[in-house]
Amino acid sequence: MLNPLKPTLLCSALALAQAGSACADTIVAQQFAPLTTVSPELAQFLQLPPVGWDVHPQTAEQWEELVQSSIPLSEQLVDHLCTQYELTVTPETIAGVPCFRITPPHQPQLKQDQVLLYLHCGGYVLNPGKAGLVEALPLAGIGGYTIIAVDYRMAPQHPYPAAIDDAFAVYQELLQTTPASKIGIFGSSSGGAMSLIVPMMCQEKGIAQPGAVMAGTPWSDLGKVGDTYYSHEGVDQTMVSYEGWLKDAVRVYAGDHDLKDPHLSPVYGDYSNFPPLLLIAGTRDLFLSNTVRVQAKMLAAKRPVELIVYEGISHAQYFFFPDVPETKQHYRNVTAFFERYLQ
Repeated sequence: MLNPLKPTLLCSALALAQAGSACADTIVAQQFAPLTTVSPELAQFLQLPPVGWDVHPQTAEQWEELVQSSIPLSEQLVDHLCTQYELTVTPETIAGVPCFRITPPHQPQLKQDQVLLYLHCGGYVLNPGKAGLVEALPLAGIGGYTIIAVDYRMAPQHPYPAAIDDAFAVYQELLQTTPASKIGIFGSSSGGAMSLIVPMMCQEKGIAQPGAVMAGTPWSDLGKVGDTYYSHEGVDQTMVSYEGWLKDAVRVYAGDHDLKDPHLSPVYGDYSNFPPLLLIAGTRDLFLSNTVRVQAKMLAAKRPVELIVYEGISHAQYFFFPDVPETKQHYRNVTAFFERYLQ
């Protein structure tokens, strides 16, 4: 039986339900017949109405209220997952950046000298501290990896490039103790974008790139560019529309910077020497175009790339519901990918 806590809060977008907003007048989420092509456990959650997407904080104080409203239940889920997988979570500082080290109870010998760098989701504005660990914990438990989760600085207090500077600093510090070939990077949404940007920065600076990267439904274009920003508006149950809080997050994070800067929108970057990449999305994902456009860049550069598009799910829902079969299979898929490429 599913724990009633788990399906309710999972990452930033659903946590925004605390704000209690209604849908915009011109955008109404579409209703679909019950899915028959996913497990019954997952299907019951995919019919939930979208909530909290159409909030528009205008001040730093309003952003902070929104952030704080999403934290308590997320932290409860983190505590539950730590107990479920018997994980140890230890705060530490790396390169001056606050991080969390996530350690599984049992680790294959081959993985004892490997590490995954995790960059959390939340549109560069949400999920500080332990609230940002939800996606990482099952990969430590199921995959048996040590994970370093970066609690990077976020907007509006710390706009671009603070977040990516923190992530890159931590990666560089990890290279002092771990060969690049034994480091993987992963994250979803804004964390997926950052997982693409860090290797690009390595290439630009002549620094060894990670052995492999997983970018889940990456926010690879901060501008409203790409087919599914339009075709999936009102279809994606999580994000619903670019015109919700997402557009405001772009404003406070990117400011007046060119949104086609690859360090903001990595779809415009250089993939000519990119490490092996796993891309994840869903058939109802507002960011599906963000994802397949990155795949196209990798294919054009003749770099190793794999793409998984999960049936019936919206943005990042592959880790929202920890006990459903599809979520467990997702983590097995990611584990198998890193096992193929980390040496």
